[in-house]
Amino acid sequence: MERARADRRQKTELARVLRAEEEKRNIANGNPGDIDFQRLIAEFRAARAGSDQPHAAGDLKICVALRKRPISAKEVARKDHDSVTVFNPKVTVHNCKTRVDGITKYLDSSDFQFDHAFGDVDTTARVYAATTRPLVPFVLDGGRATVFAYGQTGSGKTYTMVGIQRQCAEDLFRALTAAPPTRRGSAGGAAAAAATLEVYVSFFEIYGGRCQDLLNRRHRLDVREDGQGDVHIAGLEEFQAASAEELEQLIDRGNRNRTTHATESNDTSSRSHAICQIALKEAGGGGRLHGKLSLIDLAGSERGADTKSHNRQRRMEGAEINKSLLALKECIRALDSGEAHVPYRASKLTLVLKDSFTRRAARTVMIATVSPGASHADHTLNTLRYADRVKETKVADFADARRQRQRRSSGSGGGGGEGKSAGDGGADSGAGDDIRYLHETLRLHSTADSEEVVELHRTVQSLFEKEEALLNMHMSVIQENAELLTEEGRLLQQIQGDDVVDYDIDAYAARLSEILDRKMQLTAMLKLHLGQFRRHLEEEESVSKRVSSMPQY
Repeated sequence: MERARADRRQKTELARVLRAEEEKRNIANGNPGDIDFQRLIAEFRAARAGSDQPHAAGDLKICVALRKRPISAKEVARKDHDSVTVFNPKVTVHNCKTRVDGITKYLDSSDFQFDHAFGDVDTTARVYAATTRPLVPFVLDGGRATVFAYGQTGSGKTYTMVGIQRQCAEDLFRALTAAPPTRRGSAGGAAAAAATLEVYVSFFEIYGGRCQDLLNRRHRLDVREDGQGDVHIAGLEEFQAASAEELEQLIDRGNRNRTTHATESNDTSSRSHAICQIALKEAGGGGRLHGKLSLIDLAGSERGADTKSHNRQRRMEGAEINKSLLALKECIRALDSGEAHVPYRASKLTLVLKDSFTRRAARTVMIATVSPGASHADHTLNTLRYADRVKETKVADFADARRQRQRRSSGSGGGGGEGKSAGDGGADSGAGDDIRYLHETLRLHSTADSEEVVELHRTVQSLFEKEEALLNMHMSVIQENAELLTEEGRLLQQIQGDDVVDYDIDAYAARLSEILDRKMQLTAMLKLHLGQFRRHLEEEESVSKRVSSMPQY
C-alpha cells in the first residue's frame, strides 16, 4: 500500500512538472493562459488538421473575408490565450467553460464560414491577393469597387487597410502602364483602348456625423443630394497622382490626419470612418469619371459597456458609429440580394457611397478583423456575426411593412426614397424612410434594448443637428456683431473726429439705439438656440442611461 501511495505521489509530481514545462513552452511560443483549455483547443485543431482550403480569387459581387491577427505582447503579459481557430474558409471561436462540478473544463465553440478566412500567419499581401487584387481590372474596366475593413478596436483593421491601400496603388499604376483599359459598355474597343486615364485621390473622414477633408486641413465638407439623385461632397479636394509613390504619399498623409481617441479597448482607437477614394478619369474629356475604387477603414466597433464610462462626446460617437454600421450592413445585403430599394440615406457613410450600392457594375469586399485573445471573445463573436449577416439574403421579414409605408407615402405625394429626389424635401423624406427601415431591422434582429437604442439614435441625430445649428448661429452672430462694432466706430468718429465742426446728435442717438437693440436681439436669439441645445444634451444623458447595451448585430 505504501508503494502504491509513493507511485501516486511520484506520478502527481511528474504531472505537475510536465504541466509547468508545458506552460513555459506555451508562454515562450507567445500563447499563455489556462493549460487545460490550451490542450482542448490543441486537440480541436489537431482533429481538423489538413482541412485548410486554398484561397482562390473569384469574381464575387460581395466578398466577405475574415482575418485573425497574432497574439499581442499585451495579451501575452496578461496570459490571454488564443481562442480563435482558422481553417479556410471556416472560423471557430472557442469559449472556455467549466461544468457545474466546478472541475471539468470544456469548449463551447461557435463556427462561421466566409468566402475567405485568414489566420495569424497569413500576410497582408496574401489577404490582398485573394480579396482586393481582382478589383483592380474591374475598376479599370469602368466599375465601382469598395473595400471595407471592419472590426473591434485593436484587431488590426487599420494595419490591414493601410497595406491594401499601398498594394492597390502599386497594382493600379502597374496595370495602367502595362495595358490601356477599355471602357465598360463602350462601342468600339479601339477608341476606348486609346483613351488615357488619369488617377485622382480624395481622402475624407466621417466623424460624429460630420464630413472632414483629410487632405485639406480637415476642412468641413457638405454632403448634398441633388434633384437627380446624385450625391456631391461640396468642398472636397481631389489630388492627381502621377505615380504609385505619389499616390501612396497622399494616402499616408490622409491616414496621419485621421481622428483617434482613447477608449477602454485601445489608447488610439479610430473614431471615424476614413474613406480613401481613387478615381480614374478620362484625360482630355472634361475629366469624366471612368472607374472608382473606395478603400474604407471603418471606425472601431465597441460594445456599449466599453463606452459607458466615457464622456458625452464618446457616447455620441459610439451611437453614430452603431447606426452607420447597421446602415452599411443593410445596404450591402440589399445590393447582394438585388433589392430595388437600398437604404443609403440612413447614414452619412452610406449616402456618400451611394454609387457603390446603386450601380449595376459594383462590387464590394468586406474584410472583418478579429483579435485572438479569449478576453476578446464577445467582441470577436459580434464581429463575426456582423460579417456573417452581411451576406444574408433573407431580407423579406419586414418587406411587407416597408411596402405598406411606401404605399402610404405615395398616396400622400411623398417620395419612397428610391434614389430620385424631387428636391431637398424629397431627400429628407427619403432619409426618414431609410432610418425607419433600419429601426424595423433592429427591432426584428437585435437582442439588445431595441426601443431604447432607436430612441438613442434619434436623440443623437437631433443633437448633431442642434449642435450644427448652434454653431452656425454663433458664427453669424459674431460676424454681425463685428459689422455693428465697425459701424459704431464710424458713428463715433462722426461725432468726435478732429475735423468735425457740426453734427446731428439726434441722428447719432437714434442709430446708436438701433445698433444696441440689434445686439440685444442677436444675444437673445443665440441664448434661445443655446437653451434648446442644452435641453437636448440633458435628453441625451437621460436616454444613454436607459441603454444597457448597444445591439450585437
